Amino acid sequence: MKRILNVVGARPNFMKIAPIHRQMKQFPDSFEPILVHTGQHYDEAMSKIFFEQLQLPEPDIYLGVGSGSHAEQTAKIMIAFEKVCMEHHPDLVLVVGDVNSTLACSLVASKLHIPVAHVEAGLRSGDVTMPEEINRIVTDRLSDYLFTTEESGNTNLKAEGIPEGKIFFVGNVMIDSLVHFLPQAESSHILEELNVTQGSYALVTLHRPSNVDEKEKARQVLEILNEVQQLLPVVFPIHPRTSKNFQRFGFTEMIAHMEQLKMIPPASYLDFLKLMKHARLVLTDSGGIQEETTYLGIPCLTLRENTERPITVHLGSNEIVGMNKSRIMEALNLILNNQWKNGEVPQLWDGKAAERIVKVLKEH
Repeated sequence: MKRILNVVGARPNFMKIAPIHRQMKQFPDSFEPILVHTGQHYDEAMSKIFFEQLQLPEPDIYLGVGSGSHAEQTAKIMIAFEKVCMEHHPDLVLVVGDVNSTLACSLVASKLHIPVAHVEAGLRSGDVTMPEEINRIVTDRLSDYLFTTEESGNTNLKAEGIPEGKIFFVGNVMIDSLVHFLPQAESSHILEELNVTQGSYALVTLHRPSNVDEKEKARQVLEILNEVQQLLPVVFPIHPRTSKNFQRFGFTEMIAHMEQLKMIPPASYLDFLKLMKHARLVLTDSGGIQEETTYLGIPCLTLRENTERPITVHLGSNEIVGMNKSRIMEALNLILNNQWKNGEVPQLWDGKAAERIVKVLKEH
């Protein structure tokens, strides 16, 4: 039996680790999975509801590192996680995504000569001003098992000199969770609560520092949303940091004048799935949402100048529009006139990525 530390840190990690942890539990003779929550995302209420809805057990180990600068947070996680590794002597540390917890735990494991598995390996935006890009590059360099979601990941890793024998194209675990929980999400009453109907509203998520941490950029965001909400209702589950910034910048009155902007607290996983599935379009700066909208066939406008998930553009329903108001409104008009491209679901985005990951680990 192999002892594996499954690491989560921030909310997007929960959806990725849930199907893997669940799959490992089906092989008690082969795996002893231990769930480690670093506490990088420290909103206790939101973390709790995500764990409950994703049918994840209470974390076996909770590090509770909380907030801080990138350096502070990474250092706190490393100090706490090293003690966990020294106590539990894992055979493998499995990390997902590209958050600070992913990098910190990979560094600790690597220095202790514990093999590392990285789920969502090889994704690259080419933009090293994004902290997540640094986390991806370093984690992949340290990993022994690199599980990729799309062909670009395989190409990037080979170009960076990663041996082909370490790379495993398995599909997308985010889609595993989406497929598994979509039927349950249909029982959510969030549309009725917000007084919106299927296919009649835009859904927005924004949290990247490049979009919401500077006053002029944040103003630009709101000016764009003001244009959109004049055409159809806009549902905006707002990230706590984004909300705080809007208040700090004095945008409260500006927001109050947007009659069709429905700004709500962060939504639970099932509520958000329901909102996403029935939206007319989604505007986002999130990587995971680009993938989920591609699977669902929902038009997605990515408010960034690049993406680490190019397959969502080449094959899926996503387009990169940046913060260019004219590009956004042009795309919006195409969507509202039913002239948007027909996306396809990428290869191996079939709800069985976790099965393939666990099969590789069993065989190795």
